[in-house]
Amino acid sequence: MRHRSRYLAALIALAPAPLAAEPAAADFVVTVTNLRSARGQILACLVANPKAFPDCSRDAAAHKLVVPVAGTSVRLDFGHVPAGTWAIAVIHDENGNGRMDKALMMPKEGFGFSRDAPVRFGPPSFSQAAFPLGAEPPAHMAIRMRYMF
Repeated sequence: MRHRSRYLAALIALAPAPLAAEPAAADFVVTVTNLRSARGQILACLVANPKAFPDCSRDAAAHKLVVPVAGTSVRLDFGHVPAGTWAIAVIHDENGNGRMDKALMMPKEGFGFSRDAPVRFGPPSFSQAAFPLGAEPPAHMAIRMRYMF
């Protein structure tokens, strides 16, 4: 009997350790509403790195989308996104030049953020726009576009 328990203990000790689980992924869809025109495109940035918000160009792992506008709302499908804390910034690039146009440091084109984060003297912080994304489908969010002019 002792030999069996030693044998079992040896087998358990030699068994491979379970692999660390990767964060689950969920299909993530965003609807951008309140577009003032059906011109141009939506530039969207989904980022988990607080230092890269709201400008995704500093994060190679950011999820970026460019979607043509065809009405007063646009559907953004980010596909599988790992569970975690994320924030979104969107721009209504009405003239299609790939960037936010400004006049006297104020945005001439529309913008929006996850959680309808407040805009005061510049874009909101990551923590103001951040939201948790889990593995439970469906994951969906609406972002209201805002315009200064």
